Amino acid sequence: MKRTLLVLSLLIGIAAVSIVWRNYRDEDAHPSPAATLSQEESIARGAYLARAGHCAGCHTARGGTPYAGGHAIPTPFGTLYAPNLTPDPETGIGAWTSDDFWRALHNGRAKDGRFLYPACPYPNYTKVTRADADALYAYLRSLPPVRQPNRPHELRFPYSTQLALAVWRALYFEPGVYEPDETRSAEWNRGAYLVNGLGHCSACHARRNALGATDSTLSGGTIPVQGWYAPSLHSKREASVAGWPREDIVALLKHGISPQASALGPMAAVVHGSTQHLSDADLRAMALYLSELPVHEDKAPEPPAVPPARLARGERVYAERCADCHGEQGEGVPGMYPPLAGNRAILLEPPVNTIRAVLNGGFPPATAGNPQPFGMPPYATLLSDEDVAAVVSYIRNAWGNRASPVNAWEVATEGRGIGVR
Repeated sequence: MKRTLLVLSLLIGIAAVSIVWRNYRDEDAHPSPAATLSQEESIARGAYLARAGHCAGCHTARGGTPYAGGHAIPTPFGTLYAPNLTPDPETGIGAWTSDDFWRALHNGRAKDGRFLYPACPYPNYTKVTRADADALYAYLRSLPPVRQPNRPHELRFPYSTQLALAVWRALYFEPGVYEPDETRSAEWNRGAYLVNGLGHCSACHARRNALGATDSTLSGGTIPVQGWYAPSLHSKREASVAGWPREDIVALLKHGISPQASALGPMAAVVHGSTQHLSDADLRAMALYLSELPVHEDKAPEPPAVPPARLARGERVYAERCADCHGEQGEGVPGMYPPLAGNRAILLEPPVNTIRAVLNGGFPPATAGNPQPFGMPPYATLLSDEDVAAVVSYIRNAWGNRASPVNAWEVATEGRGIGVR
């Protein structure tokens, strides 16, 4: 019995040491480099990088002052509230040093030593260089200070504890600045740095496990709580851009619309608040990287047949509500309304994005290159769940399309969120 207790104590001690080491490693390995930019240039650089990271998207409450925090971020574990990043000395980061800011970005630890929740995507931001982190810090310190106390998170036990977060970090968080691939071009490496670092694309386009950790690929996943499906950027039948002209990829990121696709839902917000503001050089670098991601030649399983009555009902709804814009044969109108025939976004599994677009409407983002986008009005109050299920099933199986049918229960739960917590 004593030997068992001794072994158990030893194992617990080793685990505790391992957790502590994994949570504090690599913190002091990257001191600030010698300044090569003036203060004004550094601030301008930081403003650009803040756009690349879409920082204001989380750190600005609806109707609030930019970067003053308070924005609610719902998660499966409770609600987090983004902190104040303005240089107010008491409620913001006015008392933070550049080292404090670097530690938060690179290691996910606040000035007072607390572990940060990965809703702040430091598993991606850890790849940011110290020079870029210092530029971001200079920009945030240049903002007008706003006195706005941070709202406490509302998380369930044990997710609300630092111990649980420390264990999560030990299991799933690996700090480390992006290391260029010497076998690739400088442009490809720049694209990889932006996509995997500040762009934090994997925060949406990667699968999450039961504890909210993502894998290291861009193989698609459902966005927690929001319910939208961010398609795989490796899959030809989902959202791989391999084989696209690079100009079309750049257009999608810059304007929210291209000959190949349109950005809707959460991606529209990313284009509006972030990628449309990036330089053409950076967009082309991202496009190069995305176009050269490994391609998965996955094949969708043969879907079940659509019940004839549902198909007929969907055809009637389509003729009444959709054909005027999308065409009788689902051909769409170039530059205005996307085609539905052969549109892989329509055929995604799960079909939640199409359901949500019908219910809530769909508009590409307003951008400098597409300031008045054409879109679709919401039909949530005009169509019943059965009508939505029917029309979505129809467009997923008309004009050569082939995908699983949708039922009213999916519309109610995945689309309207009824009964879902």
